[in-house]
Amino acid sequence: MAKKQFKAESKRLLELMINSIYTNKEIFLRELISNASDALDKRHYLSLTDPSRKVSSKDLKITLEADKENRTLVIQDTGIGMTAEELEKNLGTIAKSGSAEFRAQLEKAEKNIDIIGQFGVGFYSAFMVAKRILVETRSAQSDQAYSWSSSGEDGYIISPIEKEQIGTRITLTLKEDTDDEKYSEYLEEYKIRDLVRKYSDYVRYPIMMEVTRSIPDPTDDKKTIDTKEMETLNSMIPLWKKQKSKIKDEEYNEFYKSKFNDWEDPQKVIHYNVEGTLSYTALMFIPSRTPYNFYYQDFEPGLRLYSRGVFILDKAKDLLPDYFRFVTGLVDSEDLNLNISREILQQDRQVRALARSIEKKIQNALEDMLKNDREGYEKFFENFGLNLKFGIYKDYGINKDKLQDLILFRSSAENKYVTLKEYIERMKEDQDKIYYACGTSVEEIEQLPVMSRIKDKGYEVLYFLDERDEFVSGIMRDYDGKEFQSVSSAGLDLDSEEEKKEKEEKAQESKGMLEAMKDALGSRVKEVRVSSRLKDDPVCVVADEGISLEMEKYMANDPMNKGTGVRAVKILEINPSHPIFAKLQEIYQNDPEKLADYADVLLNQALLIQGLPIENPVEYARKITDLMIG
Repeated sequence: MAKKQFKAESKRLLELMINSIYTNKEIFLRELISNASDALDKRHYLSLTDPSRKVSSKDLKITLEADKENRTLVIQDTGIGMTAEELEKNLGTIAKSGSAEFRAQLEKAEKNIDIIGQFGVGFYSAFMVAKRILVETRSAQSDQAYSWSSSGEDGYIISPIEKEQIGTRITLTLKEDTDDEKYSEYLEEYKIRDLVRKYSDYVRYPIMMEVTRSIPDPTDDKKTIDTKEMETLNSMIPLWKKQKSKIKDEEYNEFYKSKFNDWEDPQKVIHYNVEGTLSYTALMFIPSRTPYNFYYQDFEPGLRLYSRGVFILDKAKDLLPDYFRFVTGLVDSEDLNLNISREILQQDRQVRALARSIEKKIQNALEDMLKNDREGYEKFFENFGLNLKFGIYKDYGINKDKLQDLILFRSSAENKYVTLKEYIERMKEDQDKIYYACGTSVEEIEQLPVMSRIKDKGYEVLYFLDERDEFVSGIMRDYDGKEFQSVSSAGLDLDSEEEKKEKEEKAQESKGMLEAMKDALGSRVKEVRVSSRLKDDPVCVVADEGISLEMEKYMANDPMNKGTGVRAVKILEINPSHPIFAKLQEIYQNDPEKLADYADVLLNQALLIQGLPIENPVEYARKITDLMIG
């Protein structure tokens, strides 16, 4: 037959597909295998609906052949095949999908058959690696076979041929190797095996290839000989498509470790199937440890995306919110709209709906683990709790309602992890705040001067052991209507009415002394006052509204903020029940000039207890010595 030219728009699209649309040349094999699987689906359906076209399921297969000498790669199937008209329609006009028409017919017949391929699109990806393509095909509904051959944009030829077996045989003559591209790699057994396992492992039909095996030499047990045998390269049945009740934990664990490069079993498996407007199956895992690069830029979150068992995308980031980025696994959907290269998800309603559904399932799984496996959840939180807190902090707390019941804090109640809900449930009746204390360790917090008084009052205190915890509480502002209150803030009120009256009397009696100490300290403090939060310790420093003491420490240690001079507005509090208070009153009466040294020493002492730096350690040490000797 005479050579035919592609239509102008098809010729331009072919050029774009070969040079631009596909970002990864190796996926040509995925596309051709997907098309072969599509053709096998069609023949299987025909066998079910037309008794005269019966075919045994064991005869439905895909075969690969590599010929290094002639630089050819063959993909052969025993599928439906094509007539001359179908060759012209499906391969002569790019993006004409026989599969789309077939699916439309099935929908009318209310049948449900998976269709992978879009023959008129994915087929042409083979031109990325092949300089010539020969298609030999015989339709299941015709005795005449045909060939289609093309070297690319110069057009194609359709000719009648002899072909005994029903199905399609595609022969790719590979391009010559260059410095940048080694096309002959696609003729190597190991490469073909890897590509099948990567992209087409779960195609439902066997993908077979003749492979080389070394066996013992029957004439010499010290030698081996090479032999050829057919091997099925794909596993065919995806683990996630099996019934959960029939999958053992060991199978989940081995699948996770082999597919997601971990040597430890996952902590939790999330496996479910959704049917409805958007149907999909998800198999997700929570690792049992934090990946080494989890908090670095090179960590790539996302779920593997499959479409009807065919691998599409390794890291579909749009399917996971950032605060659940620790989840790994895969999603297999039949309903997602994919672009013509099957590589990039369109940002449409389906994607957003799928992402929302996945997010809800992960949240439900975590809530269930928190409720029914507290020890396991606490282990999970040790690994990934910071990421949940970041989710609350990010975007000005827009996700706090989703995440606030999933975060844990250690507390003064037996130094155990508690949820905010648990804290609220056991609050004292007269308590209207959620109390927290900041520090780098439980021991450091418990040594804070204020802790003795709070414990005496019977209040539980949350321990903010991570420097970001206070940012999180600041974004949240409250939980269940109860505001967060730092035990080191000036607004802390632990006094009864009687205690407040007594404190006020002390303050009035010592008003002159307190004002004199404030004058001596100058701008270093906003106020010197009688304390209601101290029991055994003489002094403490607290922060007025605005920047907290912990925030000041964080900003001082952050390389991005050093030198900015961000400071908390400080108030020096003195314990009126401590002997130091009486001593100060005595000094104020008998040697008021010396009061300035006492004020300076006490402020520095309070700063050191709080973990804050002092301005002049040498001067502080000298004054301590002077006061000790007299």
